[in-house]
Amino acid sequence: MAFKRIAMAAVIGAAIIWLAGPVTAQTPEPFKARLSWAPISAVERASVAGMGSVSAVLAGRRLSVTGTFEGLQTPATVGRVHRGVAKGVRGPSVFDLMVTKGTSGSISGSFDLTPEQVESLRAGRLYIQIDSEKTSEGNLWGWISR
Repeated sequence: MAFKRIAMAAVIGAAIIWLAGPVTAQTPEPFKARLSWAPISAVERASVAGMGSVSAVLAGRRLSVTGTFEGLQTPATVGRVHRGVAKGVRGPSVFDLMVTKGTSGSISGSFDLTPEQVESLRAGRLYIQIDSEKTSEGNLWGWISR
């Protein structure tokens, strides 16, 4: 009789742990970015144009990015995620994105972030940059935020 009670308690305890598992799993965190142009110099001012938007989801340490852009004056060449040296201050690229090689299209990618990169994402220090044929220093930029 005591064995049956112990066995039943073990089964109930296992069921509670099993049912609570999905509740304690990390909830995906949504982020977004509005892509807009910002000329680096007076010479580039005439060759930058366009806009776009990006959605990003952080699930655990996996960041998935999808978005669209349009209105570039010359075709996009690369898209990247950069880490700013401080919020609002440009910095080095950390991941390459897949980007349509056209004046409009899509941008996407998925990456496993380090704990430091997750912290940078949550602190608003990661941004997306799309370069085009005439603007290798960035045609469209957008800081990733919640």
